[in-house]
Amino acid sequence: MSCSSSSGSEGEEEGFDSYRKGGYHAVRIGDPFSGGRYIAQRKLGWGQFSTVWLAYDTLSSSYVALKIQKSAQQFAQAALHEIEFLSAAADGDLQNTKCVVRLIDHFKHAGPNGQHLCMVLEFLGDSLLRLIRYNRYKGLKMDKVREICRCVLTGLDYLHRELGMIHSDLKPENILLCSTIDPAKDPVRSGLTPLLEKPEGNANGGGGSSTMNLIEKKLKRRAKRAVAKISERRVSMVGGEASSNTERSLDGIDMRCKVVDFGNACWADKQFAEEIQTRQYRAPEVILKSGYSFSVDMWSFGCTAFELVTGDMLFAPKEGNGYGEDEDHLALMMELLGKMPRKVSLLKIAIGGAKSKDYFDRHGDLKRIRRLKYWPLDRLLVDKYKLPEAEAKEFTEFLSPILEFAPEKRPTAQQCLEHPWMNVVSTQNNADNVESQMRNLHIKG
Repeated sequence: MSCSSSSGSEGEEEGFDSYRKGGYHAVRIGDPFSGGRYIAQRKLGWGQFSTVWLAYDTLSSSYVALKIQKSAQQFAQAALHEIEFLSAAADGDLQNTKCVVRLIDHFKHAGPNGQHLCMVLEFLGDSLLRLIRYNRYKGLKMDKVREICRCVLTGLDYLHRELGMIHSDLKPENILLCSTIDPAKDPVRSGLTPLLEKPEGNANGGGGSSTMNLIEKKLKRRAKRAVAKISERRVSMVGGEASSNTERSLDGIDMRCKVVDFGNACWADKQFAEEIQTRQYRAPEVILKSGYSFSVDMWSFGCTAFELVTGDMLFAPKEGNGYGEDEDHLALMMELLGKMPRKVSLLKIAIGGAKSKDYFDRHGDLKRIRRLKYWPLDRLLVDKYKLPEAEAKEFTEFLSPILEFAPEKRPTAQQCLEHPWMNVVSTQNNADNVESQMRNLHIKG
């Protein structure tokens, strides 16, 4: 959750018990920040560490995303960590063309619950996860997937090759479109007039009534969701669910996007954690605890690219009878990509793969999951997802090297940008155009 128009968990609220000492800062519409430079307009979303607000920057006369961290020491440290990486990314991208979210400002804000570190980021649109949901998990057309992949790879190439930074949590939630899916949610495209002072009845103080209003809103939202669910059941009972299966048009939606959320980022030569990445996008070397580098981001990128094409997660491991999530995850990888090479599954023990011996026998087979059902990537795309043979073959040729078990064999982001699949329908002008498009977007904003 970073700077999106649709951050936070859908259908949930952050919880009022978190508005206490060490917790969230209670914000009212019209509240000023940083000496009055930023004025809160509306709430965008929330995460476990912070809330995010649409704010108006009176200095630049533009809308921004204001991320307000919880005030407890551990949250302040997490914010400082993220600011370090966002600042490095911004300092090396003065033209704002590298497809990485831009940090505009950061400051401290004192409130009744403590001192909160605040980050000001460029306002971006919906996440790729929201785009996938909007498209009813159907999968996107290849030209749109290529456009998204070009942006993400441009961002990863910048982070890896120019900054020496590993994102370590790449996934659809952490890639945001530059514009909102719904123009009405974009403050510029919708012609929103900025609110520069508090609305009547929203003066300082009045904390109790504000909390009561929030509770009332939460109860109303719950009631609306309950009514919506009842309506859905009625529709399905009369056979009306077919309408939800119709394909949505994505025409007019800007597919340019940026990599966001650097709360788990690290320097390649100064790593902070052994276990990284969200489960479904986790690379095999992280599961085997055999060390990692930039190639973990490439694995996560590969999983994300598959999800864009199909609408489904590539790997969704679960615990089973006698085996855990890690072993199921490895089994799913092997069913898709073939048996893991012994030098990866076994010899990694000699160079620090502490977990390999827990999962593999001396032959390189999984100890507790013996019967694997192999379904190669190209056949999966054709048989299950009904991609044309030629399209499936071309995409598999692009994706398979990225999903190599051996990290050192995976292509870099720069190499992926040069792959034939990335340039199937593009001219040289289109292939090299991401930076100039981003520059134009920045100028217009």
